[in-house]
Formats: sequence, structure tokens, C-alpha cells
Amino acid sequence: MTNFKAGVVLAAAVGIGLLSSSAYAGKITFVSWGGSYTASQVKACIEPWTAQTGQEFNVVDYNGGLAEVRTQVEAGNVQWDIVDMTPQDSIRGCDEGLLVELDHSQWAPAPDGTPATEDFVEGALEDCHVGNISWATVPAYNKTTISGHGYGTPTTIADFFNTEKYPGRRGLRKVPRVNLEWALMADGVAAADVYEVLGTQAGQDRAFAKLDTIKDDVIWWEAGAQPPQLLADGEVVMTTAYNGRLFNAMYKEGKPFEIMWGPQVFDLDTYVVVKGAPNEAAALEFLKFCTTAEALADTTNYISYGPLRMSAAPFVNPDILPHLPTAPENFNPETALLYDFNFWADNMDTLTDRFNSWLAQ
Repeated sequence: MTNFKAGVVLAAAVGIGLLSSSAYAGKITFVSWGGSYTASQVKACIEPWTAQTGQEFNVVDYNGGLAEVRTQVEAGNVQWDIVDMTPQDSIRGCDEGLLVELDHSQWAPAPDGTPATEDFVEGALEDCHVGNISWATVPAYNKTTISGHGYGTPTTIADFFNTEKYPGRRGLRKVPRVNLEWALMADGVAAADVYEVLGTQAGQDRAFAKLDTIKDDVIWWEAGAQPPQLLADGEVVMTTAYNGRLFNAMYKEGKPFEIMWGPQVFDLDTYVVVKGAPNEAAALEFLKFCTTAEALADTTNYISYGPLRMSAAPFVNPDILPHLPTAPENFNPETALLYDFNFWADNMDTLTDRFNSWLAQ
């Protein structure tokens, strides 16, 4: 690991060049989701960059969304520099003028010289964001508490919604996105048709009707650390969760959980720079390093999220590869759903209002 990190730092020094110490006078405030995910970013990016340059960081956790960024920008009191953000939030934030528009020609090329604009996967480069990792929201269950009355273990999202076949409480994130998609899939809609159906009033009614069938059995979670704890404590027999959180619980803490990879919702995370960030120049230099193929691959040594540069694959530890959402044995193109962040950028407010009203009923 030490030699690998040394190679990453050397690549940064050679491929990007060193700034004078004065460029790193202020601490970069780096905002992310916390837990094992933020820890992976600290290990793969922040620590080696600090060792190379002396740059210091404030690392802050948040629960997503644009509210805090909007408040800072509108008040003219921006304290955050870099934020790890979902694509739908970055697109909305870009449209609202809350984020810095990025020049994607500045990112380091692939090791073979391929320009970064040809190396990142589709959707990873938008006006105001540069992608970093792919991840999945997945259903999972506790092998010691699940009971199927002779049906075997659950494998589909329909099983997740079937509380008669698999009795017990369920954990769901307290937001409409992903839940509405899974509700339609559990109701028989093919993954390829989900967003076409969800884009209609009838499809939305159908999704909420399906959620009604398990509403009384749901424990709602808001922070990524909660689902593994809910499973471990026996408060739920199944829950949705981020695959990286489950990887940490299963393979580092030995928890008896099982991921249902079939109905995974495949997504990605991105980096943005807040408009008016106090350390914008230093933040961009850091992102040039943190989005290299080597640094993105190094992240997988700490969490099972996949890098978004095609040239990163040879740098991924082969022991880690089977735990990534895109590993062949985990990814079924018939049942896996690619999260449509453009759909949610357009429909977030309307469906969130309806979801909150539905929760309150």
C-alpha cells in the first residue's frame, strides 16, 4: 500500500506540477457524506495531497442537498470549497448559479495519454461537476433474522416488498428517489421502463400505491450509517443501504448481512466547487490530483465503490473488484437500474412534496 501511494503522489507531482506554498495558505473545506466513504477520500486523496503539498483541510459531513450551499452563496458568506454531490443536485445547483463551471480539459490525462474528456464514463463530466466514484443503493438482509417460511432467502425487490412471505420491518431512506423506482419494479415494471412510467401521473400513483403496502412496516433512515446498525440491532430484517456501508460492515466488522445485488440502483458521485469558495484555486489543484486514474483506483482499497475513469481499472486491487457494483457477478443488466439524475433534477421538488405529504398521512 505504501508503494502504491508513493506512486500516486509521484504521478501527481509529475503530471500536475507543484504550486508554491503560498497557494496552500488557507484550509480547504471538503464536504462529503461521512463514515467509511469520507474515510476513503481522506486516505486516497487528502492525506497524500497534504503529504505532497502541505495543504491542510477541514473535513465536514453533510446529508446531501443544496440547502446549505444555497444559504452560503445567497448570504455572500461561502465557507465550503469542495462538496461531494449527487449529479441531480449538481445540475440543479449549476442551473441556479451556486457552483463554479468547470473546464474539463484541466483534468490529468489517462496514463496512456488519453484526454480526460475521453476517459471518464458517461455522465461523469457536466458543466459544474467532475465524477469520482460509482456506487449502488441495494437491498440487504440479516442472515440471522430473516425468515421466509420455507421460501428460501430473498433475491428480488418484489421479495423486499412482500411482508407476508418475509415478515418483519423494512428500512428505507426518507426520500422519494430510488424508493419510487423500486416500488414500480416490485409492481412488475421492467427496469428499462421505470423512468418512462414514473414520468406519468399514473405511474407515480402506481408507485405510491405500492409503497402503501409496506408503509406501516417501514423504519425510515436518513444517514448512511443507520441501515447497517438497524440490521445489526434486529430493528429491521431487510433494509436499503449504500453498498459501501454494507461492505464495511460485512467484511471489516464481520456482520452477517447479505446484499441482494440483482435490483441494485447504480449511481455516481461527483465533486463540485462552490461559487465564491474562499480557496477555489487550491481546490481545483487538489481535484486535479484526486481525479487521476490512480487516485480514483486507490479509493477502492478503502471502500467498494468503482472509479469513474476507464483507465483506472488496471490499478484496482483484484481482491476488491468482486465487491464493486459493476463486477460482472453483481451486475445484471436486466434488473439493475441506472439512476436517471436528469429525471430527478427535473422532478425532485414535485415528487419530494408529494412524498412528504404521503408520509404525513
